This record gives sequence, C-alpha cells and structure tokens, in this order.
Amino acid sequence: MEHRLSAEDRKKQLVKIGLMMLRTKPIHELSIDAIAGQAGISRGLLFHYFPSKRDYYVAVISAAGRRLLRVTKADESLPPEEQLREMLVQFVAFIARRRPAYISFVRGAAGGDDYAVEVYDETRAGLTKRILTYIGTPEVADAPTSPEYLRIHAWLSYTEDLALEWSGLPEEDRPYDANHLIDHSIEALHVLRKL
Repeated sequence: MEHRLSAEDRKKQLVKIGLMMLRTKPIHELSIDAIAGQAGISRGLLFHYFPSKRDYYVAVISAAGRRLLRVTKADESLPPEEQLREMLVQFVAFIARRRPAYISFVRGAAGGDDYAVEVYDETRAGLTKRILTYIGTPEVADAPTSPEYLRIHAWLSYTEDLALEWSGLPEEDRPYDANHLIDHSIEALHVLRKL
C-alpha cells in the first residue's frame, strides 16, 4: 500500500523538487507539469497545495533564500574575522555550485518580479546584518539608512558579482582561485570602511 504524505510533507516535497530544478532553470521557466509529474501527482493536486503558480514560485524562491542564509552561517565559536572568511567561503562556493539558479534569483529580483525582489532583499539584508556583526558593528544591523550599512550592502553586491563572473569562466581561464577572490573581497571591505 502506498504511503500518503501529509499536506505539510507534500508541500515540502514539491518545494524540494522546485529547488532541484532551479539548479538548471530560472524560476519562471519551472514547469508545473514536470514538477507534479516528478512528485507523482496531478497538476490539479499541486494547485491544492499552492493556490497559484505564483504561490508555488514564492515558496521555492523563499526556500532558496533560506538555504543561502543557512549554508553561509559561520561557526559562532570562531573569532569574528574567521566567521567573515567562513561565510565568504560558503557564499562563493554556493554561487559557483548553483550559478544558473543564483543568476535566476538575482535576475528575477533585477527584473522586478515582486516576490523575487522581496526574497532577494530579505536574504541580502540577512547577509548584511551578519557581516556587520562579524566586523564589530552589530548596532548598525538595524539601521539600514546608515552610511556603514549601505556601504556593507554595496560591498556584498561587489563580492557577489565578482563571484558570479569568476565562476562563469572555465576553470583554466580563472585568473585566481577562490581563496584569492575571498582575500581580495575582505581587503576591499577593509579599504571601503576607511573611506
């Protein structure tokens, strides 16, 4: 006899399938029929769990944002500078491993898909606050209009773009390895903070 999933487990399964497909396709190209098929359910049943295609996409992209925040969380027992480095190691690795999906995430936000913009902004704010804590200014984390917050937020975009461009090159054409990219990003952060 087939084991029936609870509604919550079914929703998790469908989001997980979406996350897997997101590795190779942008969010707006995910096929609802293919997702339902992979889950072994009908398209209609998928819409029982997610009222619309947009609701499903929001669930998938939100899960992608949470995953990025989870995998970039550094070991809190490390000194702050090492936490920053560990976070960047994971951030660069995440972008390199999931480049098409990450580009889809960024471009979805840049393209103005409101759900993508919201999730991207929340994720970026979470990373910015984390960095502000690592560099010893946690009080700035809740001051998004402060110059320091804006500077760190912009630096994160610089590091993200550098990692995206670098990871898009064939490995033999990359001018340096991931460690050098991370060293450079940290150095750029310290220089920016002095301006």
